[in-house]
Amino acid sequence: MFRLETELLEELVNDIYARLGVPLGTSGLPLLIGMEYDIESITSWLKDRSSNTTDILTILGMGGIGKTCLANYIYELHRGEYTSSFIGDISRRCAGEYHGLLNLQKQLYGDISKRNLTRDYDVSGYTSKIWNMLARGKTLLVLDDIDSLDQLDGLLGNQGLHPRSKIIITTKDASLIERCALFKTKVKPSHTKCTLKGLSEGASLQVLCLHAFTQKYPIEGYEEVSINLARYCGGHPLALVVLGKSLHNRDVCEWEDSIDMLMKEPDSRIGKVLQMSFDSLPSKNDKDLFKHIACFFVRMDRYFTETILNACALNTRSGIRNLIDKCLLSIDWNNKLIMHQLVQEMGRDLIRQESPEKPWKRSRLWCHEESLSVFKQKKGLRNVLGLALDMRTLEKKVCGSLELKTAVINNIESFDMSSNNPQPLRKRQKRLVGSGSKDKQLLGSLKILNLSFCEQLHRLGGFFELPALEKLIVRNCIRLLEVCESVEKCVELVHIDLSYCYKLKMLPLSLGNLKKIKTLLLDGCSSGESQIKMWDMNSTHISMNSQTSLSPIMKAIPRESKFFTSSLPTTLIFLSLANNNLSNDSFPMDFSCLSMLKELCLDNNPIVSMPNCVSTLPRLEELNMESCKMLISIEYPPRTLRVLSIENHSIQDYSLKKIKFDPDMCPLNLYGAWKLLSHSSIEIDGMVEVQPVADVDERVLHSLGWTKSEFIKEKELGTYTFRGSDTSSQTKMYYEFGVFSIICEGKRRPNWIAQRSRGSSISFTIPSSPKEIRGLNFCCVEKHPHYSFVLPMIKISNITKNHTWIYDHYIDEVKLGGKCLSLLSHWMFGPNEMTGGDQITITVIRKTNGYYDQLTRECGIGLVYDEDEKMEEGEDVLSYYKSWNHIIGGDLSAFQLTTGEYILDNMQFLRYSSKIGSRYLPFIHDGGFYKVEEVGFKAFSERKSNILGSGSRVFIEEVE
Repeated sequence: MFRLETELLEELVNDIYARLGVPLGTSGLPLLIGMEYDIESITSWLKDRSSNTTDILTILGMGGIGKTCLANYIYELHRGEYTSSFIGDISRRCAGEYHGLLNLQKQLYGDISKRNLTRDYDVSGYTSKIWNMLARGKTLLVLDDIDSLDQLDGLLGNQGLHPRSKIIITTKDASLIERCALFKTKVKPSHTKCTLKGLSEGASLQVLCLHAFTQKYPIEGYEEVSINLARYCGGHPLALVVLGKSLHNRDVCEWEDSIDMLMKEPDSRIGKVLQMSFDSLPSKNDKDLFKHIACFFVRMDRYFTETILNACALNTRSGIRNLIDKCLLSIDWNNKLIMHQLVQEMGRDLIRQESPEKPWKRSRLWCHEESLSVFKQKKGLRNVLGLALDMRTLEKKVCGSLELKTAVINNIESFDMSSNNPQPLRKRQKRLVGSGSKDKQLLGSLKILNLSFCEQLHRLGGFFELPALEKLIVRNCIRLLEVCESVEKCVELVHIDLSYCYKLKMLPLSLGNLKKIKTLLLDGCSSGESQIKMWDMNSTHISMNSQTSLSPIMKAIPRESKFFTSSLPTTLIFLSLANNNLSNDSFPMDFSCLSMLKELCLDNNPIVSMPNCVSTLPRLEELNMESCKMLISIEYPPRTLRVLSIENHSIQDYSLKKIKFDPDMCPLNLYGAWKLLSHSSIEIDGMVEVQPVADVDERVLHSLGWTKSEFIKEKELGTYTFRGSDTSSQTKMYYEFGVFSIICEGKRRPNWIAQRSRGSSISFTIPSSPKEIRGLNFCCVEKHPHYSFVLPMIKISNITKNHTWIYDHYIDEVKLGGKCLSLLSHWMFGPNEMTGGDQITITVIRKTNGYYDQLTRECGIGLVYDEDEKMEEGEDVLSYYKSWNHIIGGDLSAFQLTTGEYILDNMQFLRYSSKIGSRYLPFIHDGGFYKVEEVGFKAFSERKSNILGSGSRVFIEEVE
């Protein structure tokens, strides 16, 4: 068999690198702008050896988003460390070549065996041969552009691979990988997903300019148009490259015309790549659904979309999931449908191609001007499945015999379906009439009616003609006075939104007769002049947000009266009292009658503490107290709580000093705590406690081996964090993760430091002792010429037991008068985590490269053992601190980096992932802003640990 000389040389070079165990390097690799984070993350994934199974990484994303480039970069960077193979362009080769899958199997077998078989096999025969090879040793395998299970099963088999193997798969189908045969084996692979969402705006501009100007920034005169074109591409690398090359050496006027041209007719090279995902959709239902969404429903509510399209005989539930899996669609945090602009343009271009010159022959009309033109020309609409028309563009009445599923109507004064005397639309007196029309089907099937921002609307009536209505939206109708009692005839109604209709005097009493109503939004519906009655309703969701004050209503009800709560529907699931200027005195004593309430919103109210009535809610799962600038304490929220949000828009708006939890509290997600300032005192049960040393019990300090007298005399320290700053003159003690810390000015350290070392690390062996080690005191002295110190991370490693803890302090930066700083910390340890004979290494780690001049002059340690004398009556003054859940010796599973290694940083409570954040590697992200899996915070341990003792007094001496 003849081979090209270049192929032979490449194989020889790769084999030499593999034998030497040296990576190939990056000098010959293409530059991947904007993907540095992904490269770093996947590299860390490759180096992670904690898993005992095969590790599979799936790189997901739409066509042209950079999956293949990223996978190839990683492969070239690390292939010398493994037996390796890169199988590229799989879907095209399987579809376009005779025996395409068989050829891919031959390539894979040859790559990993370094030889060719003397006889040919069928697909199943090669699958068996490949599996035998993959099971023998660790392999780095990249399968690029997989689009079917047959391809996966043919290349990976169904009997498991070597546990140290790493497999990278690129695909447009997120659902594909875990359905393959490999995941049906007894020992399933470890699977991680990395979704590419596109480049940032800055990286997009660089890519565009590199191909248009051969430099990373626009040339003079092209700045604005370059930015606009980069934004149009939405971070899509292929589009940026194609358009950059096509506009190379073109006049700026041609650049300015390019976006308009692309909106009318997308570039065919980009469109063909994107259309591959559309062509792979499994059914006509999914393709029709994609076209509908691309034309009409991008950035619309998912429920709205499903309601409308289900009525059009489309299966939206499975269809939307298939579109998401194919990377054609995503759902954002507020349930809106999101589609990349280029994908949307590709979908609309499919509709244009149905009849490029005759819009009325297309299946969908999304352009208002085209729709109006079709009506004016009285063209037939027999082919039209969907049409968008802005009613504000109408100058005369246009009506057709259409069976409406949704209606959005603007700028009318009266909406009445019951009148038999229809009046034409006039400039001053505008009126919309329903059943007066001869075509009674016009509104009979209407499911969603949106009359928002009709600023002249003052009356709603005649609802008996809307038997199918499910959602009524009348937001920001600032002159609305009345909603007719006939609304009870809308028996299918589940959602009413009357937000910011602040002149509405009273809600219809008949609302209580609606049996399916779940959501009632009355945001901003009350003011000092108009106080709407809103308690006598039988709904399951009430919102009472108001930009003005509801306090006159609340104060008019005696606090001890049962009227407030007894008038609220007991079936409430969501209650919002946001933006109502409510103080603590405005709330009743008891909310227990709201036995079904799951979510309570008290945002932007001047409360100073969590109202007592909140604790009486037996099923509350989410409590929001965002933008409550006067909030000081939250004590004992319901133990059923799953989400607690205390976010503020500005760091300076935080006043919170205390959060205390029930010991039996469930794990919850705590949002906003990371912005808390380092006040003179902060206490968040189970997370962090900051208090002046002068206020700390002397017995606590004695148990740590410290004394109060030495610390309360210290000079003023100003502490800074990314959360804020504190200029208090009191020396403070900080406690988190079982670590107590005190920061002092000067080059001083306790005289009980038995072992010392110059520089930023110290290693030692724990001496044998009949006493149990209860803790370790550590001191380091930092020097900086500019009086401002970034507090370093401290890494303690027990080499013998393979345990490592990296502590990132609650405070980020300290400003003081001198040029030296002493950091003292006491570390509690669990039983047997530190024993005689263990080899220990402690290292001070710089957190930023911006502080080159900051040096660690000296560090040292002192061990704390059990004392011979027993505490009085068995009292343990540290029992509260030991009871915290997330401490050394407790539950640190959410903070684990690799086996035996933990990062002690409270920011990890506040991420949207069960993985450790990117600041600490390894970490593989999913590319999105939000992830389904979040880290739950639990304040207290289920068990009480006995992990701390006390030590001797502290004496301070100067460092030479």
